Amino acid sequence: MTERAERAQSLHNKGYNCAQAVVCAYCDLFGLDEETAYKMAEGFGLGMGMMDTCGALSAAFMLAGMQGSKGTEHPGETKAQTYKTTKMLAAAFREKNGDPSASSFSSGTEKTYQPKEQMKNRTGAQTGRTAGRQAAGGR
Repeated sequence: MTERAERAQSLHNKGYNCAQAVVCAYCDLFGLDEETAYKMAEGFGLGMGMMDTCGALSAAFMLAGMQGSKGTEHPGETKAQTYKTTKMLAAAFREKNGDPSASSFSSGTEKTYQPKEQMKNRTGAQTGRTAGRQAAGGR
């Protein structure tokens, strides 16, 4: 397990939800303070509160936006590339874990989501998408 994944697991063990654990474990790479990251991700835990898309995968999508977006100065310019990235993340998640719904993890079966080489950001630092299910403790 990577250092970031271990941090995410530790945060999850402290009571952070899956999305909070992943986003907070990687927030420093994206210029986010942990308090803001924690609050931002709260509604994405437990599959957005509806046992829908896994919170760890939602966190990876948030971090993909942080990585790829040019922000409000260039609205719409980077959406297509970010959507390509999120589709790639979802496909990799499905390949490793099957169903990305949070309800599929409530069975207690340990699932892991490990990075693929192409999922490293442009600087080579690993992002939240590399932690995923393993960091969330398989819940």
